Amino acid sequence: MLIGSMAMAQTNWSFDKAHSSIAFNVEHLVISEVTGNFGSFDGSVVSKSDDFDGSKINFTVDVGSVDTDNEKRDNHLKSDDFFNAEAHPKMVFEGTLEHVDGKNYKLKGDLTIRDVTKPVELEAKHGGTIKDPYGNTKAGFKVTGVINRFDYNMKFNAAMETGGLVVGDEVEIVCNVELKKEG
Repeated sequence: MLIGSMAMAQTNWSFDKAHSSIAFNVEHLVISEVTGNFGSFDGSVVSKSDDFDGSKINFTVDVGSVDTDNEKRDNHLKSDDFFNAEAHPKMVFEGTLEHVDGKNYKLKGDLTIRDVTKPVELEAKHGGTIKDPYGNTKAGFKVTGVINRFDYNMKFNAAMETGGLVVGDEVEIVCNVELKKEG
């Protein structure tokens, strides 16, 4: 009976927010990129194996915490042209981590922005699992991928005289996540 219960064991992990970041890049004026991040987020991972294969991921971002180092732009991003933070304050991801090979994983699931839910597939790289100097077990992942902002009803669509959009349609996601083993 002990073997059966060990096979069903699961490990709960929380996001170490002090050592994690949720960032994005988007093309601006066709010639450069603007980088931003979200300061308020939370997430959890439930794993059934040491290699994280099949782990369940839940992640929430407070879109009102968007920060691009420009208050005017941040307020525009919070408006109905983009996130509409007042009506849709949270961005939510729920999915599964699938081991591909070595340190490489696929993160597949549903991303909800502005109450629009779409399936996404992101790349994840496992940086490793260690015990920190304080006795905590930690695991690190870098998650990257691209989504189309128009898939989530973001309305701003100003075109340039020379062609192209003031703000690109594709948004690159770059998340560096440090997990802490619970219990």
